[in-house]
Amino acid sequence: MKTTIIAFANNKGGSGKSTGCSCVAAALSKLNKRVLCVDGDMQLNLTLSFFNEERAFEFAKSEFNTYTLLTKDADSDKCVRKTEYENIDLIPSSTLMSGVEYELFAKWQRETILKRALSKIKESGKYDYILLDAPPTLGCLVMNMLVCADRLIIPLEASPWGLFGLANMFDFVESVKGINSELSVLGVLVTKVDTRKNYFKQTLEQLNELGNVHVFKEVIRQDSAIEWAQDNSKPVVFYKPSSRSSKEFEAVAQEIVSLCENS
Repeated sequence: MKTTIIAFANNKGGSGKSTGCSCVAAALSKLNKRVLCVDGDMQLNLTLSFFNEERAFEFAKSEFNTYTLLTKDADSDKCVRKTEYENIDLIPSSTLMSGVEYELFAKWQRETILKRALSKIKESGKYDYILLDAPPTLGCLVMNMLVCADRLIIPLEASPWGLFGLANMFDFVESVKGINSELSVLGVLVTKVDTRKNYFKQTLEQLNELGNVHVFKEVIRQDSAIEWAQDNSKPVVFYKPSSRSSKEFEAVAQEIVSLCENS
């Protein structure tokens, strides 16, 4: 199969983008899929999902990470770091990503920088999936990620404010399609679910009212195992395979494969 690039993006913070990206990567790897993760956030959360803090900051200060890939034309192959897990590699982020919007703004064809930077890796066919973890903004960096992507997953927190700004996200996607007409929304992934709360049902009802947006069948419930896994710099799928959240992410990964490979 050809490499499919999937961006995890939502302009609202705290929606579970990094957790979703790392855990879906882990679940895909268990399905024998080869995955490259790309950390696009200055908070380094995706990088910290696979490496301890010392290694993450070592990568952040190096000459090969997402920041240098975007701003210094760093060799994409040299930016790739092996994780301890078979079938999962990572391009780590940098704290310098805090200023990347300004640097991208002055560059030629700035919306396609990431697409061009990752083209060699994508065309090599080394990976089945490349997963992009986007920051909670709608600027030039996220534009780059969506121009680069084939599919978009929107993690959405099941909370009273979870749906806030979703319309802006869809408007942004439509503007990106002016550059990347192949981009499509793979689905909305509902996260941080507490089934005892009414707003979970309200969230699903409002999403279903949208009609033309796919909502993943599986939702991600609140689970302390996720927090313990993050504290140990591991995706919960590997940290505690028997946990409820692990099974949920595995179901999401199976649905992703079905949607991407059977459509």
